[in-house]
Amino acid sequence: MSPAKLNRRFCIAPMMDWSDRHCRVFWRQLTRDAVLYTEMVTTGALLHAEPARFLDFDPSEHPVALQLGGSNPADLARCAAMAEQWQYDEVNLNCGCPSDRVQNGSFGACLMGEAALVADGVKAMRDATSLPVTVKHRTGIDNLDSYEFLTDFVGTVAEAGCEVFIVHARKAWLSGLSPKQNREIPPLEYDKVYRLKKDFPQLEIIINGGIQELDAAEEHLQYVDGVMMGRSAYQNPSILCGVDQTFYDAKDNSEPFTALENFFPYVESQLKRGTRLNHMTRHILGLFNGRPGAKQFRRHLSQNAYKPGADLKVLQDAVNCLNKDRVLPLHSETLLEN
Repeated sequence: MSPAKLNRRFCIAPMMDWSDRHCRVFWRQLTRDAVLYTEMVTTGALLHAEPARFLDFDPSEHPVALQLGGSNPADLARCAAMAEQWQYDEVNLNCGCPSDRVQNGSFGACLMGEAALVADGVKAMRDATSLPVTVKHRTGIDNLDSYEFLTDFVGTVAEAGCEVFIVHARKAWLSGLSPKQNREIPPLEYDKVYRLKKDFPQLEIIINGGIQELDAAEEHLQYVDGVMMGRSAYQNPSILCGVDQTFYDAKDNSEPFTALENFFPYVESQLKRGTRLNHMTRHILGLFNGRPGAKQFRRHLSQNAYKPGADLKVLQDAVNCLNKDRVLPLHSETLLEN
């Protein structure tokens, strides 16, 4: 997909330890069109380790963006060029994560206090790649939480050529709160994000934070260009079945059983490569929440998928907890490309 065709009306957030390549392939069975984001990958990891470990992904994941963590413009530029070589659709800079580990590396949310440095990094990345370069950030940090601070940050970075800003509508406390608390305790400030779009109409503004239902996501589109959903989509992935119809004018919704069947060839191919079953099935535990047999489905996978040698039968037996007549294609001849 060319950068010009990237449609961010609905995005699924980068989530550490959750939005890995297996999870993203699963999500793609639920929605063809949502823009997916990788877990944050640090520039140091890409430049000093085996890149394939962090950059490899399945072609079915497109459109997919690589999120980078870093602050050195030269390093960011090198990693952005790698993203293009690996055929990602977008490069996103993390300016929103408040964890101590990220702060110790001088990137993440603390970069909101260094707008000029972020601008230098954006310019360096834009010079190194033709991919869209975007920034994900908060509404503020610590006591730097005025609307003027937010507009100064966005304005400075936009002057460097960034045209897309993904705004988590909460400020971040850089000390005193855990990353989990930073997702829950600072109040949501949707009005600030709406106002940002009014004041910067030429920019693409994506809103993130506290969005749990598609109806709520759709309401935000009255004020901004796109929405990003995170943990609610992970914990209740069947929500994603309605994304294509709601946001991309598809004729029909997807369906959880069909999505799982479509994910099955990927699971089969990865098992043959030596991937552990639970590394994939951990992402599907919430797929049937609210349906008869869902608890038994989760329990069976949780108790068996981690065991050495766990295979396709474990997954089929879990499906039997939901529908004994539903038989997954255990010997698919059409495997996703790897």
